[in-house]
Formats: sequence, C-alpha cells, structure tokens
Amino acid sequence: MRRSRCSQLLAAALAIARSGLQAQQAPSAEGATFLLLPVGARAVALGQAAVADAGTAEGLFWNPAALASLPRSEFAFHHHTAFFGITDAASVSVVANGVGTFSLAAFIVDYGDFPVTPGGPGGGPQPIGQITTRNLALLASYATQLSAAVHGGISYKLAQLRVDCSGECSTVPTATGTTHAVDLGVQVIIPAAVPIVFGAALRNFGFKLQVNNQAQADPLPTRLQLGVAVVVLRASPRTGRLDLRLLADVRGPLGSDGGAGGGQVTLVGLESGAGETVRLRAGYAFSEGETRGPSFGVGIRVGTVVLDLARVFYASDALAEREPVHLSLRVAF
Repeated sequence: MRRSRCSQLLAAALAIARSGLQAQQAPSAEGATFLLLPVGARAVALGQAAVADAGTAEGLFWNPAALASLPRSEFAFHHHTAFFGITDAASVSVVANGVGTFSLAAFIVDYGDFPVTPGGPGGGPQPIGQITTRNLALLASYATQLSAAVHGGISYKLAQLRVDCSGECSTVPTATGTTHAVDLGVQVIIPAAVPIVFGAALRNFGFKLQVNNQAQADPLPTRLQLGVAVVVLRASPRTGRLDLRLLADVRGPLGSDGGAGGGQVTLVGLESGAGETVRLRAGYAFSEGETRGPSFGVGIRVGTVVLDLARVFYASDALAEREPVHLSLRVAF
C-alpha cells in the first residue's frame, strides 16, 4: 500500500525530533485520518456507537442530524489524552425554534513540540530549532426536523494538516495541507412501545488532501455509519426507576480500503441510570486494529451542567499503558 505524502512528512518530522520513534499505526493511503479520531466522552464510553444517539451537541461530530433533537442551546468542550498527543474540541450549538439548530466547532490535534538538534537524530544536546505538528478542523452545521419522525443534518468541514518549524530547519520537511468536506446525516424515530431510533451518517466526504502536488493528493477517510438505539427497559417503580438503552453501529470505508482506519467496524454500547443525574455507560469496539477493546464511562448532571468521563481499554499490549481518557463538559443555556 502506498504511504501517503501527509504521513511521510509527519513521520519524517517526528523521526528527526525523536530518535528511535516507533510508528503506532500502519501506513495509510488516506489523508487527514485525524478526522476519524473520536470526539466526546459520551460516545466513546458507548463504544463509539453514536450515530443513532441524540439529545446533545456531541452529535455534531458523529451525526449532524442528532442536533435537531437538542432541547436547548449548548456549549461543549471535549478533551482527549492519548499515546500520540492531545486533542481538544469546542462547539456552540444554538437552537432556533421552528427553524433548526446551528452549530460551530473547532477540533485540534496537538502532537507536541519537539526540538531539532544538530545533525538530526543523535546530534548535539542543544536544540537549534523546534518542530510544531498540529491538525485542525473547523465545522459549521445545521440540523432540522424534516417531519415528525425524521431529522436531517449537514456539516461543512475545513481540515488542515500542519508541520511547522522555527529556528534552523534545513533538515525538517515542513508542510501545510488544506481540504474541504461535508458530513450528511439522518435519524428516524419510531415512537413504539419500545422506542427505536435509526441513524445513518456519511462522514468526511470531500476533496483529496493535497500537500505537495495533485499527483500526491490523498483521499479523505470517508466513512458510512449505520446504527440503531433501542430503549430495552423503561424507568419505572418496578425496576427501581432504572432504564436501559442499547446502541449498535456498523461503520465502514466508502470508496477506499480504509487505510490505517481499518475496514468494517462493529460498535456496541449500553447506557443505564436513574433519571439524568447519573448515567453509566459501557461499550466495545470490534475493530481489526490495535485499538479494539472495551470502554466505560459515567455522566453526571447538575442543573444545566453535564460532565462526562470515559476510558478506553485497548486489546493491544503495546498500547495498554497509554489508554486514552476522554472528558466532556457541556453547559446548556
């Protein structure tokens, strides 16, 4: 498989900055694969089975149609610490009654700042420059109720990959690549005795990411995700007012073999709690890569403020000591 120009530049910069750095993922023929990184502790705790989930602004990053059921305007901040660096995202979603929901968001992946030493790896101890590696995505979304049972949404994305260097950088391949994409989503609500929500989202559909020239442009990691959410146990005095919800998704690449993001993935999640004050969540990602495994999380609501926490436990021993922690803070207004 051809190694992408974007991956080559980033790998070269990091290899110069960190002597002996070992890649954590296989080479990919896709560009902007950071767009596949999960955003939001709620979805992560549910095993990323989020395409049929609704009611929070977190849906902006999974299925824009979920924004149509947002009860109030909401500000959200998401933080994620992983083996490769830190990701942060912030969004503002405004509910306009009778019109729909409008959202703006920014998503940043920070791989860190690394010193450049004389002679490259194994050179002198005094740094002569600094490498800065960042990925950035800006989103603008709109969702509305198409009918009593159907919600639809669309997101526009501007995605950028950056490898910058300051100081003496003659041995460092700097680069900037920018592209554009859209997400399209729909949710269908079946108000039966056992409420069911079906969801579908097409994510990262857009132009190739070009860093050097058109011949070396890489396709985006376009994914189609289908899912269902079912309330299998309603809250009642008989059950101690506990409820139970089951979510299941299938996600796969569209127009490519999936690259480093893998092929088809099955995702499942469970959520339970007594009301909205405390919610317990668990999930499992049945992927073919090293990042498959279980996830657990909790959500705590105090008034209009919600704090969500999630932890992923990788099946890979190589990543077991660096399992990611996700934190989300949401405030309704």
